[in-house]
Amino acid sequence: MLELTVGHSGEDYYTIQEAIDAVPYETEGKIIIKEGVYEEKLFADKRKLTIAGEGRVVIRWSDSARTIMPDGLKRGTFRSYTAFFSGHELHLENLRFENNAGRGCDAGQALALYLDVQKAFLENVELYGHQDTLFLAPLPEKEREKRGFYGPRCFSPRTLNRVYVRGGCIHGGVDFIFGGADALFENVRIISNEAGYVCAPSGHADDIGFIFRDCSFEHENLEDESVYLMRPWRPEGKASFIDCTFSSHINRKGFCPWKGREEEASLASFRVNCGFFPAEYMMEKVEPELLVRRFMSLIG
Repeated sequence: MLELTVGHSGEDYYTIQEAIDAVPYETEGKIIIKEGVYEEKLFADKRKLTIAGEGRVVIRWSDSARTIMPDGLKRGTFRSYTAFFSGHELHLENLRFENNAGRGCDAGQALALYLDVQKAFLENVELYGHQDTLFLAPLPEKEREKRGFYGPRCFSPRTLNRVYVRGGCIHGGVDFIFGGADALFENVRIISNEAGYVCAPSGHADDIGFIFRDCSFEHENLEDESVYLMRPWRPEGKASFIDCTFSSHINRKGFCPWKGREEEASLASFRVNCGFFPAEYMMEKVEPELLVRRFMSLIG
């Protein structure tokens, strides 16, 4: 394994991107980042990479979908990321990724983290943004808006990825956890900072979708029932909520159809094991255990 350090006090590299670029694609790499704030926009395509923070490590940028590019066109959602990762396997530990473009109503979509990795593991990672904080590839097959998917992987084959997130927190407002991956979130603080929707899955009916287990859904001074847990970005999106706790900002309906596509709502899957929500969304007691076990067997 190639191990490199990043910091501002004589480490191997001064910037994180320099260290990433130094790791050959086929070489397993580990990058240790010393405590500090790093104003960087990151791009990493490595077969197997670990990035770990020592102390408080903040990586921040502020691109947004509404930013005008030199060609006169908007940047778009999928070029707004603070950090993009692809490859076979990724481990992120003790890091904070921020997109400080601003509230969704002002800046539009602004990704803190874009993951297009076959297997990704996040441990004690903090994500901060507003609209579209965390994108978990793959993209849907087809755009709904011209050039809507322009970005690092818009022309690539769609491959199902899997993401395991343990600990840490995710801040956002509108659709701030979205995409087509299978993902398990365990013991994560999910913090809404705007009225809106927590997750917008876009996977298929035979996928696992998003699983939130033992997560706490919190808010920053929002009105009661001003946030829905899920709305499906594509018709067959799936999300399951297991043994979670919910503050008063969560709407008791839990699920909201995508505006203008209400007729597709029956194709989506929204499941909970908490009586806080309508009975038709309740899952059997044994099902959550099988669902988590199936995910863990696939991600290894």
